[in-house]
Parts: sequence; structure tokens; C-alpha cells
Amino acid sequence: MATSDAQPTALTGIGVSPGLVAGPVARMAPGIPEPAIETLPAGTDLDAECDRIAAAAQTVKKSLELSAAEAKGDGRTLLETTAQMAADPTLTTSAQAKVRERHLVPARAVWEAAGTLADMLKSLGGYMAERTRDVADVRDRIIAVLTDSPMPGIPRLPEPFVLVAKDLAPADTALLNPEKVVAFITSEGGPTSHTAILARALGMPAIVGTGEQVTDRLSDGDIVLVDGTKGSITLNPSEEALRRARELASRVRVFNGDGATRDGHEVQLLANVGDAAGARSAAEAGAMGVGLFRTEFCFLDQPEEPTIEAQVEAYRGVLEAFPGKKVVVRTLDAGADKPLPFLTDSTEANPALGVRAYRTARRDPEVLEHQLQALAKAEAVTSAKVWVMAPMISTADEAKAFTDQARAHGLKIAGMMIEVPSAALMADKMFEHADFASIGTNDLTQYVMAADRLLSSLAYLSTGWQPAVLRLIKAACDGAAPHGRPVGVCGEAAADPALAVVLVGLGVASLSMTARALPDVDAVLKSVDLADCRRLAQIAIDSRTAEDARAAVRAELPVLEELGL
Repeated sequence: MATSDAQPTALTGIGVSPGLVAGPVARMAPGIPEPAIETLPAGTDLDAECDRIAAAAQTVKKSLELSAAEAKGDGRTLLETTAQMAADPTLTTSAQAKVRERHLVPARAVWEAAGTLADMLKSLGGYMAERTRDVADVRDRIIAVLTDSPMPGIPRLPEPFVLVAKDLAPADTALLNPEKVVAFITSEGGPTSHTAILARALGMPAIVGTGEQVTDRLSDGDIVLVDGTKGSITLNPSEEALRRARELASRVRVFNGDGATRDGHEVQLLANVGDAAGARSAAEAGAMGVGLFRTEFCFLDQPEEPTIEAQVEAYRGVLEAFPGKKVVVRTLDAGADKPLPFLTDSTEANPALGVRAYRTARRDPEVLEHQLQALAKAEAVTSAKVWVMAPMISTADEAKAFTDQARAHGLKIAGMMIEVPSAALMADKMFEHADFASIGTNDLTQYVMAADRLLSSLAYLSTGWQPAVLRLIKAACDGAAPHGRPVGVCGEAAADPALAVVLVGLGVASLSMTARALPDVDAVLKSVDLADCRRLAQIAIDSRTAEDARAAVRAELPVLEELGL
């Protein structure tokens, strides 16, 4: 890989997926331009033009479904969701009405109908606001079919490249081929966006939220060095830096299923999964079990509650991947960024603080009842050790009510998520009832910092390195200790190798993450003793800012530089 005579230039963004790689820039093709406001000639068959819109939407839907069939795990889910958006009659019927009533050409009608739909979703906030990116993606694809234009998407080049874009639609992200796209950089996005989450699942270095002032400086063919851990981009890197990147890329680390610190203190390294395919991949990666089975993936985009039998099959596929091992099952985490039409209220003004997760059981208790019945049946026909927990537990009474209900169904180990500050502060009372807890650092950070975790402009606040968040994690572990109860972490913080050391030092017993992060976290934990973890944890919680905490801890872990982390 040749370098230019230009001097290296340092650029920065938000590192959301670790790794150090280099490659030539390939910019995402610009989206479909806004069609001009044009009307159809007099005498045009309006029904035929409306049929063209419906046919184009079906073409896009089928194309996305074919891509979904070839994708895996989270990628398949994202593509299926986008395909359903293409099939949604709301967009097509609105566009057809504009053709009939205003005689707009189909491309312009689709553009305007998509704009109206996107504005409506944006006004709902949370997950629904995020779907505006899907609407724009489907809009562009339908217009491309109508105008016989090139389909927007990822460039196809013979050599591996670093993808640079304003943002990536979920459908684009799901189709990323790590053999071709070695890393990506986007001017928009945050650490908990779909793009970031999928990048981590693919093990692909990624930097988001750079702002256009950075991405505008990167041209096709420029050689860049991407450090997804530090969030740094080096334009025109030195030959020595490129050699270092190649050396690190050639090393392959594996996890052998024996998570522990250097002095033998066991730390269970578990996987976050959403379906049977993800569970099988995690088992192959050496995960010691599942620390978070997101059961809502079995429910998303369903118009009505799945039957108990359908749920049993979905759960059984995950449990069978881990015979004899722990599988922590989270009951429905519906609401906020994961609405379910049969369970949640889309009109809530602030759904992140509304009737979501366990709170839906007060209004619709039968949904949780059916889920617990299905889990008990699935456990009975497998050998996995099921631990069940409810999300968004806020009071000791809720902890008691849920654990009593779970045990009444024969589920022996019942616990809770700690995502609400009250749960961490009242942990001593919570653990009078809960057998265990798992800390969801994404939501806990959101609520502690009063910062919407889906808002890229607040990404600087949305980090588990915040000392306030770490102090609450310590409070939760301190509350669990007298009861002998284990506390795990299943949020994105668990996949950060340096932060994993801090979490263990705070008293966390298990870390659950995307399976691709297991070898890196394991390697760093094996380089330190438990006493080191405790010392670094104290440094972190005594720090003034998240940046100070991260820098101070990383400075004490030279192994990170050796491993390219």
C-alpha cells in the first residue's frame, strides 16, 4: 500500500468499534437527488402511474428480502425491518394519492410522501425517530427503480477499502462485507446507533460523529489509518504506522472459554444474543454462556403477541446452543426505542420515561405471564441453566413481584436489570428478593446523565466511563455483596477491554458483550491481577470527567498498546 508525499494529518471522531486498520478511502455514492416538482402530461393514465409506484415498492421489498436471506444475525434483522418499511402501504398509498390528486410524477410523489412520513416518525421520538433513516433509504431505492437510476448503496471495488459516508442506512450496514470494507467513518451517528452496534458485531473498526468538516477532507483513494478504539483517523499515515497496522491485523486472538484475571479470579465472559443463529455463533466463539438474550427480537414488527408455542420454539433455539451453561433471559424490553404495537403506547410524550419494559406488565399482565410460561417450557426440554430477569426494575416491590412471579412458573433463578439509578442506590433492598442483577450501562448512562442515548449531539455524555455511572455500578455491587448475589454488566461498556478491568474492580462478576469482543476483553483481563482491577477502578471513580477516567486507566494498561486496542 503506497503512501503519498503529504504529511500525516490527525482527524478525530467517536470510536465505536475497536481495531486498527489502514486502507484507501471509498466514499459512499451520494443519495438520490430530490426530484423536481413536475406534473404528468394531460391524458396520462394515472392508475398506471400509481401501479408503477406499487410495483417499484415491491421490487425494493423483494430485493431487501433476498439480501436479508443472505445476511446473518443483527444484519438479517435490520434488512427484514427495512423490507417491511418498503412494504408498508402508508408510503405507497400516500404517494399514489399525490399522483391522483395533484398529478405529480411518481418520483416526486414518493419523495413528498416519504417526507411526510419521516416528519411524523421524527415527532414520535426514540426508536420511531430513528426509523426516519429507513424511510429515506426506502424512498431512494423506490425512486431509483422508478427513474432507472443506479441503486444507492456501498461501492463495489476490487480491493479492500475504508468506507466514508454521511451516515449508513441499516440496510447498507447490514450488507457490509468485512473482507471488502475494512473500516468505516461517518460524519453522523453516535455510540449506540444501529450502525455502531452492527460494526461491533462484525468486529469492524468504526468511527462515527466526525462532522462533515472531517469527512469532507477525505477523498476517494486517500490512504487513511483508522483507530476505532481511540476514535482517531490519520490521513497520509507514515510507512511505520502502516507496518504496525498490518502487523496487528495479522494477529488472530481467540477466546478459549476460561475468563479470568492473571491471578485466577474468574470473570464470566458471556455473549449478548437475539436469536438462535446469534447464540450458535457465540457458542462457536467460546462464550461461557449468554449474559443477555434479547427476547424482544422474537416480537419486533409482529402485529400481535406471538403464541406461547411460537415463543417456546424461539427460546429453545437459543437455549440449545448452550447445553449445561447459563443463559440469562431478559423479558420483553418493549417501549422507547423498541415499540410493540400490541403492547406499547406510541402517543407517549416521553417514551424513554414512560410505560416500557417491566412497567407494561401492570397494564397487560398476560403478556409477561405467557412469556414466563414459554420460558419454563423451553427450559424443560433443554439442559441450559435459565436465569430470567426483568428490565427497568425501579423499586424493591417490583423486584419482589417479578421474582415471585418467575419462581411461581418454576424458573428457579430470577433477577433484574439495573438501568434506573434508583435500582443501584437501593440495591441492598433489591437483593433481598433478586437472585442476581445485570447492569444495562446504555440505559443507566442515559438516565444518570439525562442524555438521550440515540442523540449523536450528546454522544460525549453517553459513555460508561462517566464517573457518576461507575459510582452507581459500585453502589449496586456493594448492595449485592452482603447477600452473596452476583452482578453482571451487559451494556456496551462490557465490550471495552479497558473498562472491563474497571468493572471487575468495582465488583462485577460477569461481562456480556458481542461475541467478537470476547478475545480482546479476555486478553486484557489476563494481563492484570484482581488487585490491579481494584486500584484502577478507584482511579476511575475518583476522576473528574469521563475523559480523565479513560485516559488515566489506559495509561496504566500498556498491554492495550501492545494489542492494538
